Amino acid sequence: MSTIERLRRRPDFLAAADGRRFHTERMTGQGRLREAGSEESGALRVGFTITKRVGHATERNRIRRRLRAAVAAVAADLPVVPADIVLIARRPSLDASFDALKDDLRRAVSAVVRPRAPDAPARRPGSGRGRGKRTDKASGPGGSQAQPTPSRREAESPPASGSLSQSLSNACGGVPDGQ
Repeated sequence: MSTIERLRRRPDFLAAADGRRFHTERMTGQGRLREAGSEESGALRVGFTITKRVGHATERNRIRRRLRAAVAAVAADLPVVPADIVLIARRPSLDASFDALKDDLRRAVSAVVRPRAPDAPARRPGSGRGRGKRTDKASGPGGSQAQPTPSRREAESPPASGSLSQSLSNACGGVPDGQ
């Protein structure tokens, strides 16, 4: 039987958010494996997040109690690894059967704490979508240099024939009315 502790500190919640994710209709599981050399215990730590969008306070507390009971019920089935897991509840977890919650919890924890493949690179924090400019490498006689790719508007707009039309162009790429 694995020992399960509560996840309480905000930095631990944020660190778990950078790890793997598993989604079901009733909850989302986020987690990460902790380093074995850390001074923290080797127990599995679980935290709960239930936002105000889920419902009012009594409904959120009921969901939290149901999730805590589900964790206690499946504690024997959970892997014994030093990991942090955050369970983010959704509205359907309020009315879902208890067996469905336990099944979702087992699947989420096993998917999140699965060790990474040896050849897979670790995800860098902040390396998500749309962050930073893309660069294309252009090779020439002097070697390769990174040059920024043009934006979609720059790539689609035709080159201006004169400097006057270029300075008077509007957001649509045309010239103002009346000219």
